[in-house]
Amino acid sequence: MLKVNLDRSTGIAILEPVGELTANDFSAAANTIDPYIDETGELKGIIISTKSFPGWHSFSALIAHLKFVREHHKKIPRIAFVTDSPIGKFAEQVANHFVGAEIKHFEFCDLDASTKWILD
Repeated sequence: MLKVNLDRSTGIAILEPVGELTANDFSAAANTIDPYIDETGELKGIIISTKSFPGWHSFSALIAHLKFVREHHKKIPRIAFVTDSPIGKFAEQVANHFVGAEIKHFEFCDLDASTKWILD
């Protein structure tokens, strides 16, 4: 499951994976985020906040995740990975080469710092 909290006052969406991610999780996230982007022109950023990355339920869930990234990375200028999982550092180093958004890793306890970075 993927909890999606869209803060309309800051233009930041916080995504919190709880358990393995499914293809439906990414459809639901798009259904929350896309109307906001259509209305305002952009989302200032996404924060992915999880103590440890739970993985994907299936290969189709991974494909849905990649499709979500492909369809949104040019519309969202900053993405913060707020996690103690090693995937946060990996994502920062690797994804910066493949996506249009600027990506930065923060320790799980640094949610406030990630919000500040997105808004700066």
